[in-house]
Amino acid sequence: MTAGGFSSKRLTRVRELLDRHVESGFVPGAVAVLAHRGAVHVEATGNLAFEGPGARTPMAGDTICRLGSMTKPIVAACAMTLVEDCTLRLDDPVDHLLPELAEMTVLADPDGPLEDTVAAERPITLRDLLTSTLGTGMVPAEPGTVPIADALDALGQSSPDGWIRRLGALPLVHQPGERWMYDTAANVTGVLIARATGMSFGDALRERICGPLGMKDTAFSVGGESIGRLATAYERDDAATGEPAVEDAPDGRWSRPPAFESGGGGLVSTAEDYLAFASALLAGGTHRGERVLSRPSVTLMTSDHLTPAQKAVSGFWPGYFDSMGWGFGMSVRTRRTHLGPSVGSYGWPGYYGTAWYNDPAEDLTAIFLMQRAHAGDQTLPMWLDLWTAVYQAIDD
Repeated sequence: MTAGGFSSKRLTRVRELLDRHVESGFVPGAVAVLAHRGAVHVEATGNLAFEGPGARTPMAGDTICRLGSMTKPIVAACAMTLVEDCTLRLDDPVDHLLPELAEMTVLADPDGPLEDTVAAERPITLRDLLTSTLGTGMVPAEPGTVPIADALDALGQSSPDGWIRRLGALPLVHQPGERWMYDTAANVTGVLIARATGMSFGDALRERICGPLGMKDTAFSVGGESIGRLATAYERDDAATGEPAVEDAPDGRWSRPPAFESGGGGLVSTAEDYLAFASALLAGGTHRGERVLSRPSVTLMTSDHLTPAQKAVSGFWPGYFDSMGWGFGMSVRTRRTHLGPSVGSYGWPGYYGTAWYNDPAEDLTAIFLMQRAHAGDQTLPMWLDLWTAVYQAIDD
């Protein structure tokens, strides 16, 4: 028996895997949404929290979750709407809207003193921002060992103008276009979008992406009665007990509008909302008859833009880009290494254990949402098992 191109019998493995992580106490609840050839399958298990009112509220397709870095593809899509209406151009310098990033300097030694710099060889462009090659970003290092890592960590996010001013006062870590560096580019893109549109970043996202797609629960905060649908987020574990500790409760950071609307990871959303966004990309920029992006924009967003030279010096570990590249705000699969995703698939995970990929070759969207902050040694195997379960269930 099949359901939307899936084997009904084999789809139970997806539910079994989700149940396993809930029953183990890793998360209080999780939801998976699979869309294949027009049919949508939802698996939700557990509750919004281990304790309090959320412990009695089941996870569902409309449960609100913190997206973390799954924010980045939505930001890139919004930027492309500005390219389409000729407000921005991909290869123009961003200096006119972000003068704080004009005439940048670059560290002579990425691990060296902040004062030892050379001039940037060229300006930063929007393409650099969308491909995370502007020359700065996350620098993993022990505190006190790499000056630029400490300086970037100390930037804070008090306001968009204050943040971009402090960023511009620091040297770049590498020359623009030299290599991929994670995270910071999406926050810069958010500030750029706000200045280009003359409105707040959140308002621009709502006007250009979330509103047209009907993503009513996707925003930088949760208010009103909707707060009852916000899942509690947990840390990796409590140092004393080894059990999950609350990282953000429903009355925490996302219960009020932030001073800094983070393009790197500030959105909340639901599986239903994110499916609308993912489906629009898979359909070449349209959703329910409305065009939000042109097909060429989607093609650009979902193509690998990193050169072999950039890949050779980039990533979080050696070989990071051996089987994937980077499009605009998301990864792109360049070599199939497991049952899935296929070559040409694209998407990205998030800090709280969320993950999303579109697989055009299979006409497949898969979205997984939970709220457990960066327990990488457990979430990575979990994602791999879930992808395996999804792809072995395809039965058409």
